[in-house]
Amino acid sequence: MDRVQVEILGISTSPSSNGAYALVLKETDGERRIPIIIGGFEAQAIALEMEGIQPPRPLTHDLVKSILEALSSSVIEASISELKDGVFFAILKLADDQEIDARPSDAIAVSIRYGAPIYVSEDVMKEAGFIPEDDDTEPIDEGGGEQTEVRSEAKATAAAQRKPTKLEELQDALDSAIKNEDYEKAAGLRDELNKMKMGGGVN
Repeated sequence: MDRVQVEILGISTSPSSNGAYALVLKETDGERRIPIIIGGFEAQAIALEMEGIQPPRPLTHDLVKSILEALSSSVIEASISELKDGVFFAILKLADDQEIDARPSDAIAVSIRYGAPIYVSEDVMKEAGFIPEDDDTEPIDEGGGEQTEVRSEAKATAAAQRKPTKLEELQDALDSAIKNEDYEKAAGLRDELNKMKMGGGVN
């Protein structure tokens, strides 16, 4: 099966999405991108791991990793293998070559905890992928809702440096919410931080 390696470009949300998020994956050696709608819990699990935030108690995907380690196994890759009737299907490949069916959101949430690569089949990429008109800033619009712009790391860093005091306040609030296991509040604070880092300010 032909496939391409991808990386996580970002996660966006929309008031009209009933709590769902769009996980955007980008072709590692190309310009194509593919959006996948995921649930809020899975979005939090992915975002917390990407940002290096350790919750006081393990989330479900942390538990999966602990169980695999207890069984002397590990995840070596995640692959989004099929798209049927608008639904994505994924596979987790273990170190002993076993393959486990999974939802893409779960497969990615577990694989990033191992630093494992993520792949998308070429057929799925051709069907659901797209090439943005502007590679530097790409609006992500879920059904006409609020748009979130994905900007370059350099611009995010520059924006953060312009407003260090507010960033520190938000980061402290985020740390406190995670400590108190208020993940819904933490997700909102994380979104505010991301908007500020991307130069969008805080609403």
